Amino acid sequence: MATVILLRHGRTSANASGTLAGRTPGVHLDDVGQAQAVKAGERLAVVPLAELVSSPLERCRETARAVAIRQATRSRVRADKALTECDYGEWQGRQLRELAKLALWKTVQTNPSAATFPGGESLPQMQARAVDAVRRRDTEVGAAHGPEAVWLAVSHGDVIKSVLADALGMHLDLFQRLQVDPASISVIRYTEARPYVLASNTHEGDLSWLAPRPGKAGRRRRSDRGAAVGGGAGPSTPAA
Repeated sequence: MATVILLRHGRTSANASGTLAGRTPGVHLDDVGQAQAVKAGERLAVVPLAELVSSPLERCRETARAVAIRQATRSRVRADKALTECDYGEWQGRQLRELAKLALWKTVQTNPSAATFPGGESLPQMQARAVDAVRRRDTEVGAAHGPEAVWLAVSHGDVIKSVLADALGMHLDLFQRLQVDPASISVIRYTEARPYVLASNTHEGDLSWLAPRPGKAGRRRRSDRGAAVGGGAGPSTPAA
């Protein structure tokens, strides 16, 4: 198994105006979002990424490219439809302040496992296809590049929240307790025993501790042998 970095796309004009963009084509990063994507790319430049995968929507591809051009080796961004935004159906393109007046809004907030968007998909459907895509690709990356491999998935707020909820063993009805901001970075390490959420919704900080350590290929991590009683010693900075 490998380690996945979950990166939400940078801010868009739809985010700034309170519009639910959904899968609307032609939604791009605004000036703030572009700067956020550059910053995320700079943070991730110290982590050699085995693969870069993105939702096919423009705002995610633009964010992924900002990461790819800062990698030491040329990195290709692969699109994965399973990481695309939730299908909000008739809610797509509407103002959040208007949607907040609808009865379904309360269900989305308090009982999302029962929420199906009119003309779209349900939140459980969204979570199922996103979690399946992340876990399947994580296994593939680990098999191809070794257990120390780190890869990137660029996706959307609700999608990433649902993947984090699964990794934390949280019921979907609790996933609104999680926050995933534009261009924030979250990290999950999958093992045979359980997933470990190493970071959530981060905007700052050194990520060099995620880089594979020289001479460690094929060796088991401590986390692969079980959770450290007492909390353990934490990560070491990789050797230069």
